[in-house]
Amino acid sequence: MKKIEAIIKPFKLESVKAALAELGVEGMTVSEVKGFGRQKGHTEIYRGSEYTVDFLPKIKVEIVVVDAQVTAAVAAIVQAAKTGKIGDGKVFVSAIENAIRIRTEETGERAV
Repeated sequence: MKKIEAIIKPFKLESVKAALAELGVEGMTVSEVKGFGRQKGHTEIYRGSEYTVDFLPKIKVEIVVVDAQVTAAVAAIVQAAKTGKIGDGKVFVSAIENAIRIRTEETGERAV
C-alpha cells in the first residue's frame, strides 16, 4: 500500500477528485494548507504599502491505494492538476506499513 499526498491549486480540486473517482479511488482526505515552493510567494500592494505574501493557499489531497493503483493514481492527479504554470504543486508517494478500518477491524489492503 502507498500513501499519495498531492499539494495542488485550490481550483483544481474538483478535477482531481473526478479523475480519482474514475479510477475507483473511494476515499480521500482534503485539507486547506498554505505554503510556498520555488516561487517564494509574491508581493502585493494594500492601501499603498507593498508587502510580501509568503504562504499561498493550496489544497492537500491524501489517499491510500494498493500498489497496483499507484501509477494510475499519480498520473491522474498530475494530469488533472496541471496548468503548466508556476505553483502547480507536488505529488509525494510513501509506503504504508498497515491500515486498520476501525468499524470492522479489517487490516491491510482490505481496510483501504
